[in-house]
This record gives sequence, structure tokens and C-alpha cells, in this order.
Amino acid sequence: MNDPRSPYPLRRALGALAIAGVLAGALGACGGSDDEPVDTPRTAADGSEFNDADVQFATRMIPHHAQAVEMAVLAEGRDLDPEVEALVAGIREAQVPEVQTMTGWLTSWGEPVPETGLDHANADEGDGAHDMDDMDDMQGTDDMVGMMSAEEMQELRTAGDAEFEQMWLEMMTEHHQGAVEMAEQEVEAGLYPDAIALAESVITSQSAEIEAMEELLG
Repeated sequence: MNDPRSPYPLRRALGALAIAGVLAGALGACGGSDDEPVDTPRTAADGSEFNDADVQFATRMIPHHAQAVEMAVLAEGRDLDPEVEALVAGIREAQVPEVQTMTGWLTSWGEPVPETGLDHANADEGDGAHDMDDMDDMQGTDDMVGMMSAEEMQELRTAGDAEFEQMWLEMMTEHHQGAVEMAEQEVEAGLYPDAIALAESVITSQSAEIEAMEELLG
């Protein structure tokens, strides 16, 4: 017989309530996550708003641009097609100021600025070989789309004129494709208007350069 005074029915009831509470909490957590901001806006000292996507864009694009500039430096003095020479000059002229701009953003946001050898590469004097070694040592770039490995950069550096141009065009095309992908992510998720505008500019300019390089590659 089932004794109403027995503790077991009470224990079963309490257990059922506890399980129901756990399930309700779990379901509530799952349902509430959609209401939480994926990327909370942050406010800089000057009052401008930015988010983590903006920080990631600048932090990753600085070393990405720095490597493109290194590749442009390696191309200088080579026997190149005039159209390739124009690409080399355009990449260096565009991307050095962009790095300076993004560096300013990170500084104003109180974020660390990634170290690169870009200042060395653009110096008018100094040991060029040492400068390139500095740029090879950039940290945290292995997972960036389009980035060349240290081995690939060394291969480009030591290539003879006969194969250099083809190798440079192939590598820079891949490098630009990575930059466009990163810029598209910023346009989609960024908040800071200037960062979004720069990303849109990167998409436009580097997509055009990709098309030109693919035509040169045949």
C-alpha cells in the first residue's frame, strides 16, 4: 500500500520540480542569448563609438598591409613590366598611410598596436636586409587570410628576375584576396564609420588590382 505519510512521494515531487527548474533555466538561457548584443558598442575618449569588429579589423589589417609593403619593397629595382611597376608604386603609396590611420585608431581606442617592420622598410637609409628580417618576425599573423609565410617571403626575396615577376603577381593576388575578405567582414560587422569607409575603399581598390594582376598573369 502507498502510505501517504511516506517520504518517497514527496521526494519524487521535489525531484520533478528540481528537474523542471533546471530545464526552464536552460531554455531561458538559450532563448535569452538572441536578445544579447553580439558586439557591444564602446566609446573612445573623443566620444566616438567603435566595437570589437573595428578593433579586429585594424589590428589584423596593419600587419597585413605591412607585408604587402614589404613585397612592394622587394620588387623595387627589379626588371619588371611597367604595369607591374605601377602596381608596386600604388600599393606602397596607398597602404603606408592606411597603416598610419589604423594605428591612430587603435591608439585612440586604448588598444595595443601590432608591431611591424614597416617603419624600417620605409626608411630612406639603413640595412635593407635587416629591415626585411624585422618584418618576417611579425607575430600573430599565421591565421590571417592571404598572408605569406616566412618561407614564401624568403623564396620571393631570393628569386631571380626571370621568375620574380610571376611569383610576385601570384602572391600579391592571393594577398589582396585576403585583404578583401577581411574588409568585407568589417563592412558587415563594424561600427566605426571611418573603419567601414576604409574597408569599402580596400574592397574597391584591391579588387581592381586583383583584376589587373590576373590579366597580367594571363
